[in-house]
Order: sequence, then structure tokens, then C-alpha cells
Amino acid sequence: MKNLTLILALSFFCAGAGFAAGQENSPTFISLLERSFAGRLPGLDLPEPGLDAAVAGALKNDDRYWVTVQAADKYARTALLEAGMDVVEINGGKTLGFVRRAELDILAAKGFIIENRVTIYEYAKQHLKDFPAADSAYHNYQETAELLKTLAEGNPEIASLFSAGKTLEGREIWCLRLNSTEKGEEHSTKPGAFYVGNHHAREHLSNEVALGLAVYLLDHKNEPEIKKYLNTLDIYIMPMLNADGAEYDVKTGQYRWHRKNTRINPDKSIGVDLNRNYDTRWCQAGSSHSPVADTYCGPSAFSEPETQAVRKFVAARKNLKTLMSYHSYSSLVLYPWAGKDTPVENEKDRKVFEVMARKMTAFTGYKPQQSSDLYVATGDTTDWAYATSGIFAFTTELEGTSFYPGAAILDKAVANNVKAAVYMLSVTDDPYKLAR
Repeated sequence: MKNLTLILALSFFCAGAGFAAGQENSPTFISLLERSFAGRLPGLDLPEPGLDAAVAGALKNDDRYWVTVQAADKYARTALLEAGMDVVEINGGKTLGFVRRAELDILAAKGFIIENRVTIYEYAKQHLKDFPAADSAYHNYQETAELLKTLAEGNPEIASLFSAGKTLEGREIWCLRLNSTEKGEEHSTKPGAFYVGNHHAREHLSNEVALGLAVYLLDHKNEPEIKKYLNTLDIYIMPMLNADGAEYDVKTGQYRWHRKNTRINPDKSIGVDLNRNYDTRWCQAGSSHSPVADTYCGPSAFSEPETQAVRKFVAARKNLKTLMSYHSYSSLVLYPWAGKDTPVENEKDRKVFEVMARKMTAFTGYKPQQSSDLYVATGDTTDWAYATSGIFAFTTELEGTSFYPGAAILDKAVANNVKAAVYMLSVTDDPYKLAR
């Protein structure tokens, strides 16, 4: 997992995709990456994608299927989630995703029509991209930590790095803070913005977008617009919340389609869905109590150290005004409610959500909508952040046609989502100005 594509992607918008006219290429970013990753760029000869024997054997024994199910509306899709299906794609009246063998009978018993199914082994043979060589631009946990440390050390007047807690397996949950006056975990009264990636293990693109934002802001720190945000706001970037799951997904050298963290459940299945583990309407609609399900909400709300770290982080920062949680893939910007099939009750807040989502999608070409218009899903990050702390919290479902879209997508996805993220900074001082 090296970094050639990220260098190219961010060099691109250093060279001309800035937010203000007259921005020039900055040597700071290039020198940082060259110092951090000198001699570690991938070669030009990449192996053809394929399954090695160990991964093939594991997938042949994996009881998941890729299925196409008839589901006419969001209520049917919510029922699929509750039955344990990992909903991945929605195509008109059809819903596609992963489901385990035992859950196929549950779906049939509930009257769902399964149009097509293939084993995850067959699905992998069709869709797997070799890893890490073919997707070597993506950062694993160690490389993410190294880049964050390099950014903090290279910009001590603005940037600081601290751990927001530890994962289940003891990895640090690194958070980069950008603030011209307060450092580390010092209290600040400046309006705060929080960006977090990799709630779900296999969504590696979410880590890259968060890292790209950090690099962009520091590379452009002396330009008037960005300098204003760094001086007046309290900015936090936590690229890889689910570090254990992200590492597990690629530890064999190839992908496993793993969504959850790495909790070993009583039935020996692996993982809790961190984005169903928050305590707002925990484990009601759109979540599963079955540990084997990819939408398993856990034994209790905030049962996992990763979500506990987010809870503690937010509780200690009453200044947070905005939050972005990066996921993939659907090309959407979503806002509360996710766990209720009703709009946000406060009319002024609802207008802020709607306007901000629409403005952000102008940069990405994504679709803005209320989360529950897809399906109802309880216990997610954004509902919790808004319900408990009044934070204007969003989920960006990044672009692509699979969880592993390859390195070629990075240029456009990173550049456009960084623009949207900077727009969020522009309203973080007072989000309610969008409702006036």
C-alpha cells in the first residue's frame, strides 16, 4: 500500500483545482510526501488481479452469497436489513448485497423473491482487485499513522496529533487537529468541525478522502481562505476509526469484504457494525440482533471501544458544530433522520441540513437526501450526533461501483470531496446562516 495515486491526485488540485483564483503549486506537500515515502512508490509492472490459493480456500468456505432481491421500497429494504442482509446497491425495485446461507431461508420465509445468487467466491473471482499491489496507493493503518505524524511534525504551528482511544485490538485511533491556538486535547471555544472515515472496514476510500483533506488544508495553509478557517475554527480529522477491521480486510494481501470491527462474538462470528452501535434508537429498525449479520448492532449500545471513543471525543468538545462521516459507495450525501421515517422536526434545523447537503453535492455530483429515504437504519453516527449534541452531522456515501473501485478513482473522488469538505468549513462558524 504505497502512495503514488494520492500524490498524483493531490498534486493535481495543488496545481489548479483550488478554491480561489491564483493559487499556486505548493512545495510543502510534495516535500512532506517525498520525505515520508521516499523509495516506497510502486513499480509500473502490476500483477493481474486474482485470488491466491489461501484466499480462494477461505472464500470457498465463506457462507455469504451475493444476492439480488426484489424490494419495492424503503420499507422492504429496511426489512432486509433486519433479516441480516448487508444492503449494498439499490437499483429500482431490486436490492443487491451480501447475505449468509442461513439468512436466505429467513428472506424466503418473509416472502422476498431472490432473483439471483452467487457465492462470495464466485463474486470475488469476478470483482476482486489484487491487493496491495494493484491498489497500492491506498494507505493501511501504519501508513495512515505515519502520514498523520508527518503532517503534524511538519506544521507544528497549526497541526497536532493525539489518540482518541484504542481499538479492540489496541491500535491507537489517531486524530489530527488543525487549530492555530489550541493543540492536542486542549479545550477550545472556536466552532468545531469533525471528519471521520472508516467506520466500515472495507470502505478504504473513506480513509483516503479524510487523509486528502488533511493534506490539502496544510498544503494551502497560507492562502487567505484556508488560513481563515485554520485561525477561526477547531478542525478534527480522524481518518481510520475502525483500524482493526480495515487491517483484517487486507491482512491476507487480498480483500475479504469485511464490514464490521473484529469483535469475536459468542457464536464465533466476527464483528459488530460500528454504524449501528450508537445509542440513538439503538438496534431497532434496520439493524440485526444476530451476531453473524453484517448489520449486527452489538450486545448493547456503545459496546465497542471504537464507538466509545467517538462518544468520549464528542462529549469533551461542546464546540463541535458540524460532522462528516465518510462511507462508500452510493454517491450520496445523507442527513438525519436515518433511524426514523420522518423529517427532522425542527424546521430551521431541517432547512440547514437540506441546504448544506445540496451545496456539498454541487461539488461532488452526488445526490442529497434524508438517510431514511434509502431505508431506516437505527444506531448510526449522524442521528446520535444530532440528537444528543445538536451537531449538523452528515454521511457521505462516496462514489464507485464496488467497495474496491481501484486506484484510478482516487483523483476525482478525493479532489471533489475535499472541495465539499472545505465548503462545510465555510459554514461551521454559524450553520444557521443557511436558514436565514
